[in-house]
Amino acid sequence: MTSEVKGLGVVLGYRRGANMQYTNQVLIKVISSNVKNVSNLIGSKVLVKDPYGNEYRGKIVRVHARGRNNVVIATFNRNLPGQAIGSEVLIY
Repeated sequence: MTSEVKGLGVVLGYRRGANMQYTNQVLIKVISSNVKNVSNLIGSKVLVKDPYGNEYRGKIVRVHARGRNNVVIATFNRNLPGQAIGSEVLIY
């Protein structure tokens, strides 16, 4: 990768409501970041690697809960499997 690493995060789960689960949108908790405000991460790329060597690439599209808890919403080109919940995310 030629871009610099902007931060690390953890996959919390799918975005969901009371009756629906949006499997194409994933909640990511930003743990460490070079950026002060998580709203500045919108448009950044994310990378998730699973233990089998598969790579899932996506993009941060919006902030969750006004950014109070450092949680962002990302979409992926191929939807993340449920086994990826709890895994680390590289934000670049």
